[in-house]
Amino acid sequence: MADDANQGAVPEEPPRGTYPARLDEKGRLKLPEKFQRYLAGLPEKKLFVTSKDRIMATVYPIAIWRENEKLRASYREKPNALKRVWFTTQDLGSEAEMDGQGRVQFSTDLRRELGIENQPVRVLVVNGAIEVMSEERFQAKRAEAARSSEDDLEILEQAGFK
Repeated sequence: MADDANQGAVPEEPPRGTYPARLDEKGRLKLPEKFQRYLAGLPEKKLFVTSKDRIMATVYPIAIWRENEKLRASYREKPNALKRVWFTTQDLGSEAEMDGQGRVQFSTDLRRELGIENQPVRVLVVNGAIEVMSEERFQAKRAEAARSSEDDLEILEQAGFK
């Protein structure tokens, strides 16, 4: 149940853009202020921190993670794909909450698997969840986007992107 302070409040919109952040020596992700406000404005404070692909981490507000649990219960098209991805999310996942200093704990297994222990990372919101990638992964995605930006932009502008 939401506390009285949050009743009637307009939820904070998710931040737009990619921001630098860092995992400290204890495996806590220190979120930028805009991300802290976004999570603080949610009615439930519980988070699920995991990876879907063993490449990037995702910090799910629990309500969004529950949508994945519902999908798991009803998805029938490619059951083996579901089993593999679900295994990864559970293998590397853990429940967490943002602490009073805007930090979220990552499990040892998750941060070691992704190579982000005591490292700078980049964070962005995708579909309401916070994606976390190593600086190395961010630079690779940046280079990939630069290689095809003209073609990609032309396709999207034809579809109505302004």
